[in-house]
Parts: sequence; structure tokens; C-alpha cells
Amino acid sequence: MIRNTSSLLAGVAVGAALWTMPAMAQDAPVADNATAGGLEDIIVTARKRQESVQDVPVAVTAISAELVQRQDLTSIEKIAARTPNLNVGRASNGSGAQLTLRGIGSSSTSIGIEQSVAVVVDGVYYGQGRIINEGFFDLARVEILKGPQALFFGKNATAGVISLTSADPTSTPEFKARAGYEFKAQQAQLEFVGSGPLTDTLGLRVAVRGSKMWGGYYRNVAAPFDYPTIDVATGATGTALANPAPVDQPGEREFLGRVTLKWEPTDRLTATLKASGTYNKTNNNSWNYVAFNCPNGGVSQLNGYACARDFVTHQNRIPAAFAGPTPFVNDDGDLYNRYKSWAVTANVNYELDNVTLTSVTNYNWNNNRWACACDFQSSPASNWATENSTYHAFSSEFRALTTFDSPVNLMLGGLYQKTKRDFDQYIILSGLVNSAAAPEDQYLATRKTSFTDGETIALFGQATWKIVPTLELAGGVRYTHETKDSFFTQPYNNPGVTAIFRRQDDPDGLGVINADQTFRNWSPEVSLTWKPTSDILVYGAYKTAYKSGGFSNGGINSKLSTNPFDDLTFDPERAAGFEAGIKTTLADNQLRLNLGAYSYLYKDLQVDFFNSPIFAFQTLTADARTKGVELEFEYAPRSVEGLNLHGSINYNRARYTDFPQAPCYAGQSIAQGCSIVLADGGVRQNLEGKPLSVAPRWTGTIGAAYDSSLGNGLKIGLNADLRYSSSYLASGFGNPLSRQGRYATLDAGVRIGSDDDRWEFALIGKNLTNRFYVTGVVDGPSTGGASGGLVAAPADQLGFGNVPRTVMAQITTRF
Repeated sequence: MIRNTSSLLAGVAVGAALWTMPAMAQDAPVADNATAGGLEDIIVTARKRQESVQDVPVAVTAISAELVQRQDLTSIEKIAARTPNLNVGRASNGSGAQLTLRGIGSSSTSIGIEQSVAVVVDGVYYGQGRIINEGFFDLARVEILKGPQALFFGKNATAGVISLTSADPTSTPEFKARAGYEFKAQQAQLEFVGSGPLTDTLGLRVAVRGSKMWGGYYRNVAAPFDYPTIDVATGATGTALANPAPVDQPGEREFLGRVTLKWEPTDRLTATLKASGTYNKTNNNSWNYVAFNCPNGGVSQLNGYACARDFVTHQNRIPAAFAGPTPFVNDDGDLYNRYKSWAVTANVNYELDNVTLTSVTNYNWNNNRWACACDFQSSPASNWATENSTYHAFSSEFRALTTFDSPVNLMLGGLYQKTKRDFDQYIILSGLVNSAAAPEDQYLATRKTSFTDGETIALFGQATWKIVPTLELAGGVRYTHETKDSFFTQPYNNPGVTAIFRRQDDPDGLGVINADQTFRNWSPEVSLTWKPTSDILVYGAYKTAYKSGGFSNGGINSKLSTNPFDDLTFDPERAAGFEAGIKTTLADNQLRLNLGAYSYLYKDLQVDFFNSPIFAFQTLTADARTKGVELEFEYAPRSVEGLNLHGSINYNRARYTDFPQAPCYAGQSIAQGCSIVLADGGVRQNLEGKPLSVAPRWTGTIGAAYDSSLGNGLKIGLNADLRYSSSYLASGFGNPLSRQGRYATLDAGVRIGSDDDRWEFALIGKNLTNRFYVTGVVDGPSTGGASGGLVAAPADQLGFGNVPRTVMAQITTRF
């Protein structure tokens, strides 16, 4: 009955939205819909000052608080699912995510890699992929800045920035409650926001949100099996029962909260303190892994299940017999992912006559713990693992911005950040047991422990020169000095794997890896802006950016590797190139039409892979170029009050320019290009001119929104938005089996409420086409054959799948 209800509501939402659509276009740069005809201005802070989006020489997509609420854009994944050229792949381990913008992103398999697409929350830099586990709600705005960003957002970001700003206290009392139910996952959501003044100078805002799923997005159809074991201490063999993980996944539970205090004792001083926390738990950390393409007649090489582009997975619990003493295994062997975080941010803004001083200080902490079926499709040959990793960071940034009535003004600032990551992982492999080991190690093949302490000092500045009133030249630079001190060892290895995993006390002296890394960089940028009229802006910019190297805490110290230090460390990533565009507001403020072009060269793009001949994770670097053209428009005709049409089309070409010894994909033959033999016996391919991972050539959106009065104190709002992507390779190593075909997804919604906004009922539909697609991929563990042979033996392709069709019913009341 629930599925029938979901389908009916989806049809109602689509039909109602399409009824209002004489034409369609993109919603990416849209702010609030026009209520009196014509466009409303969009205010952004892309240069750390409030400016119209049409006045900044930056390619930026802005999403208003109203649109966030209307489309329930309350996570990084939901924002990406409606934004052209931005993709987010949720991964089970490593960094936990692959964020890709304009074809540039960071591999998900290394927890030590910071994302090329950085996330900034209330002015604070978050470079870790686990940020996708955070829930974001009660937002004031979302800004997506494309291309290298060196000056204005914490540390450097080589591919772009997703900037999220949470709402502040209001000047008058405001209370809002919202309840929602999503039919596919059988998920209930409750949200409450209270805001208002405590005194004449002090305001308070409290926002809390909780949700629980009784169902899920994916179906797990695994069957139980007997897992064969061998005790290396006694030679005894046996079996342990591995039961299926829950059928409905991810079965998420989540609780979010934020408290904001805003103090304005004078018209010059504003101090804001925000404290937030997140708790998120799912019943599987790899719930969205799907064997979507298997070369063995469409059947998994590991367990014989059918492979398909569908929302189905096949995973089993850790055998309950292994639970007991094994660290971070639940008593019944359940798979899970549990994420906890909290953060405190203090923002102080003091305005002198011609200088604005700003300080942003933050401390944030998160802990991610999981149990994984780490073949991602279980079988009697399975391996499992658990992990516990903690990350915390302290940062303080200070900026001074001048506003003199003169041609030249300055922005100067500095950043200090100190970070620490602690990492522990425990691996069950090949049924190995050791009854002679310590209790916590008896069922492990190996375990790892690692940490990285980081420290960053950065100085940055920009000068702007109004050459004439219509022509502005801006130039700036950021200097970064960063250190990372890291440690890695494998304190326990089952005797059955000591030929592969190097012992902590290994006689070669390489059982403990210490890495003290220092990085320095200058990242300049310059832009020229011409504004011949108030409605036209033409700009050109040369931009650079930098992302430090680092240490792969989750790597492997392989006995087969002669240089584990090089396996675990990697070099910095740099970007440089040009961007130009024109932004126009036409037809008496009814039409916004923007065109931009870009070309950026990336040196030492960080690419992570598993080197199977020496059984080691390695982060290599490659050179690449991304170039493209982006066209977007928004139209709000005065003749049809409340109608907003919007759209974009984007061309992007992202290719390796130099990767002469790139990894081969699993089972790649000599004839397929895996023909370079290294001294250590490994094999490589030349990927020069080949596409990057998740880099579609064409993307676009088209959509419409309409708001109107129904009379009798009621109003209605409808919207529909279509997002298109051409095909792309999900693999970064040229595997043709990883190709994701072109697809389109449709989101639509309908809202009915009172004219005074006291209440509203909404239906919000996402991916109403129910299209399955992948935004990242791994070669299936334990499938495929060796690379570099005469005969191809490719592995199963396991993709990070998206969320299927969802329909949420939501009611909001204000009092």
C-alpha cells in the first residue's frame, strides 16, 4: 500500500508541476521566486563582502534559503543531485566521498586526501570527505564557487568550494515546526526552529532535526552462507555462519542540532557564536554499492548473483562467532556506520569608519566508526573490517577589509589551523583465526594504527584598483606553510599473512613508518572586471590554487613493497588557468543571462589506487586539464507574476595530459594498453588524453517554478526541474566497463499554504524518473584476474549508486 501511495503522490507532484510549465530551464543560480514580476537580486559572499551575484567576477551558483526548504536540500548529496557539473559519490571507507566539480575530484579510497572540492560551513574550511555524513538544514544560503579558490575560503581549494551559511537569529520572535514522511524509505522527520531576541542586543536561534527510517532506499537480497575458517595455531578447520544484513538499507537514524547566539551591542560590532552537533547511524556503511556491470555474463564472479543497474545489493553480516572480542563488532555481527560530530564557531565582525575587521575561530571534532562487508558483495571468500577514526581541528582566521573612498582598497588576512587524525582498522580475511593470539586479535588477519598531526599557517591579501569607475583590477596571493607529522604500523598480523603484511617488528626496520612532511606554496590570482552599464559585467581572471600533499592513514605496509614510505605519502596538487565570462541582466530586470568559459591545468592531481601485485594502496599524481563553457539563464516575466523559468547547459572536457605510468584496471590486457612493465614487476598503462573519473562532456538543467494566490487566504507553489548528464567513465583508470550512460532525473514539488505563511503542506519528489546511476566505482575485490596478461580478465564493477525515487509529504507551521 505504501508503494502504491508513493507512486500516486509522485504522479500528483509531476502532473501538478508540469501543468504550470509553458517552458522550462535551470534552477541552479535561482534565489527566491519573484513575487511581483521580474527578478529578485541574489546576494553572495564570494569575495567576503555582500555583493550581487551579477557583480562578482566568479562563476558561482547560489541557492536561497527558500529554495533549500522548498526542495529539501539538506545534505551535500542533495545539493549535488540538482546542480550541473557537481557530483558526489558516497563511499564506504577511505575518505568516505568523492566530490567532483567540472570533472576534477579526489579519490575516495584514501582517508588522508583532502577534497579538491572543499566544503566551507559558516566560514570554516572542512576538507574531509566525511562531511557528507553531516546533515545541513535551517540554512540562509548555499553558494557553489567553481574553479580554483585561493583567497577567500579558509585553505586553498583546487576545484571549487561548496559554501554553506546557516541562519542567524531574527529580530522578531519566530517559531517553526515541520514534520515530514518519505514513502520509499518510510522515513519520518521532525524539525523545530525557534528564533528571536533575548534582549535589545542579544538574539538566540535554536534548530533541531531528527529522522528515522523504518525502510530504506536499497534492498539487500543476500542469502546466508557458511564461512570456512582455519586456526593457524592448531590447524583446526571449521565454519561460521554469515547471515544476511538487513533487507532495507540504510535504515538511517539521524539527529542534528544547532544553537546560535548573536550579540550586537553597537552598530559597529557583531559577534556570533554557533554550536552544532550531528549523530548519524546506518545499518551498513556500503549500502549504496551495486555490482552494476559484470563481464561474466552479467553474473557476479564472487557469488553468482545477477548484476544489474538497480537499487539492489548483496551483503552479509560478520559471523556472530567472530564478534565477542573483535574491536568494534556488534554482538550479532551487524554492519553499520556511526558518525558523530560537534563544532563551535565564533565569528566577530567590527566595522571602523573605513575598515572592517573579521575574526572566525572554530573547533570541530568528528568520529566515524563502521563495520564493513569489504568485498561489497558477500560470499564464502568474503573479508570484513571495522574501523574507528577520529578527526579534530582548531582554526582561527583574521581578515581586514578596507572601504576607503579611493581607487585602491585592500583585503589582508591570516589563517592558523591545527589538526589531528587518529585511525585504527581491524581486518577479517580468508577465514584466518589464531587461538594463540590476544583475545582482540584472534579473529583478525591484520590490524592497523595510524595518526597524522597537521599544522597550517597562511597569509593572504588582495588589492582592488578602480582604474576608472567602470573598470576594476584585482590581484592577490596566498602563502601557505603546512606540516604533517604521521605514523603508521600494523601491530598485529596473523602468521598466515606475514608474507604480505609487514610486521611492526619486521627485521628490515620498515615495520613502523614515520613521515614528517613540510609543504610551502604561493598561490596568486588576478582578475579584470569591466562594468559598462549597471546591467552588464565582463570579467577575465587568472587563478591558481594549491592542495597540500599528505599521508594515507588507511594504507598498507606491504612486505612486497621495497619503499612503503613512498606508498603512504603523496605530493601536493596545484591548479592554474584562466576564466572569463559575461553576466547580464536584461529586459527590464526580467532576464538574467550569463556565459562563462574556463581552462585550467592541474599539476600532480592526486589519484589513489590499489596496487595488487605488491598489495598496497598508493597515491600517485598526474597532470590533467579541464576546460569548458557554461551558459545559464533565469527568466521572470512581469506579465506572469510568480513565474520563474531557469536553465543551463554546460560543456566540459577533462582529460589527463600526462600520466605515462598510470595504474592498469583489474584484468586489463596488454592489447588493451596495460603493456608497461616496472622494475618491481608491476604493470602500467599510459592514460595521456584519456578522460578523468566522473567527467561528463555535457550537463544541463531546465526547470520552472510558479507561485500564485488561490484566494480565500490560500496560495499555491509548484516547481519541476530536470537535470541531464551525458555519459562518463566512473573509473579514473579508463575501464570501459565502468561507463555510466547518459541519464536525466526529474524533481518536482507542489505546495499549498496560507498567504501569511502560518502553515504549508508540500509534496517533494526527487528522481521521479527513478533513474539509477553511479558517481564513483571500484573494481570488485576478489574478482577479475591479473593485469598485463595476453587475455583480458576484467573485474566486476561496483559503483556508488544514487538515491532512487523519493516522495516526501511535509507540513510546516509557524507560530
